Amino acid sequence: MKQINSYVHKKILVLGLAKSGVTAASLLHKLGAFVTVNDKKPFSENPEAQGLLEQGIKVICGEHPVELLDEGFELIVKNPGIPYSNPMIQGAIERGIPVITEVELAYEISEAPFIGITGTNGKTTTTTLVFEMLKRGNKNPLIAGNIGTVASGVAQEATNDNWIVIELSSFQLMGINTFNPKIAIITNIYDAHLDYHGTKKEYIEAKANITKNQTDCEYLIYNADQHETREIARRSKAITIPFSTTNELEKGAYIKNGWIYFNEEQIIEIEKIALPGRHNLENILSAMAAAKLSGVENEAIQEVLQTFSGVRHRLQYVAEVNGRKFYNDSKATNTLATINALQAFNRPVILLAGGLDRGNDFDELIPYLKNVKALVTFGQTANKLKSVGEQAGIKMIRHVDNVDMAVPVAYSFSEPGDVILLSPACASWDQYKSFEVRGDIFIDAVHKLN
Repeated sequence: MKQINSYVHKKILVLGLAKSGVTAASLLHKLGAFVTVNDKKPFSENPEAQGLLEQGIKVICGEHPVELLDEGFELIVKNPGIPYSNPMIQGAIERGIPVITEVELAYEISEAPFIGITGTNGKTTTTTLVFEMLKRGNKNPLIAGNIGTVASGVAQEATNDNWIVIELSSFQLMGINTFNPKIAIITNIYDAHLDYHGTKKEYIEAKANITKNQTDCEYLIYNADQHETREIARRSKAITIPFSTTNELEKGAYIKNGWIYFNEEQIIEIEKIALPGRHNLENILSAMAAAKLSGVENEAIQEVLQTFSGVRHRLQYVAEVNGRKFYNDSKATNTLATINALQAFNRPVILLAGGLDRGNDFDELIPYLKNVKALVTFGQTANKLKSVGEQAGIKMIRHVDNVDMAVPVAYSFSEPGDVILLSPACASWDQYKSFEVRGDIFIDAVHKLN
């Protein structure tokens, strides 16, 4: 960890706790700042806040009082989930107080270079693939961000012998000033989180922040098949490395005659890759490019791609019960992710879908429901998905209260040889704390069938 003095005696407000807020507050305290923590959860129900108070950090709980901003703070470190429309953040902006996320702190103290991965879909799979390739290639990677430990915690332990491989959301990237990954990846960009960002343009600009500080000493790996990502690459000062699943490229990562290539070098035959689903080829190409740029040998990349079959909640194989195969794709929080999951199977599917209603319709699913023989819906969007299923000609449709109830109903619709797929096309927050919780409930319900 770099010993920096830029926070000594600086008055800083950490807004919102959870893991990132606790780690950021403790780090800033260690760096000599005068830290105040403000969290909405009452102090009596807030063990994180209680622990920070024991460290000598000032804690204010139960509400977000805007007048707190008049105490002369020089910086706010906010939880990524708090939107910029929040009165506290709006008040800080009006007062000219800078607002960052803890990713910025991690970069400032880290001795290790970063490989940063962002995008709408595929971030977690790509991050895991990069980590595994670097690990197999003896590059001493550490994993951080949404998929692993809080970045500013990992950065405290990292040395210049490590790489920090970090999954980054648009929420986190809106709060950076100097963060500059040695290698950045943008997997793809589609409509998402518009309830947070307001417009697709703002969402794209947040994603583009991953390369805003890069120079010609760093690399940007981008999806050459998308206009949005090509435009970000065009504006970047980094060395740009394209990848494509549809076109052979003069440089970068691409597919040719059933093989994965990097800069005209054959890496691995597609048939030997363990990870299912054509959509995962984007993740594989971008991860392989990052590994090559990090100095990983082909043999290590090949070993990972021949054995890595996916991560939890991302098209995860759960079990076979009486000839029915169950897959957990709870991470499919938008329609594109569900389309990708449906395209991975060429056998009859019973689809479990539904969740938080963000105001969008699901008409784009209709062309991909041809193999769906039954649909089980739940959550706020149940009726919207039922309507889409009817338009697609699905005869068996059932609305249930939750995922736990959906599993036995789906099983009752199925026959040996069918796939029973949880791929909700929606966020989980109407009923569940996270997509992980939703996926775990699905897995438990599947095991109850035995």
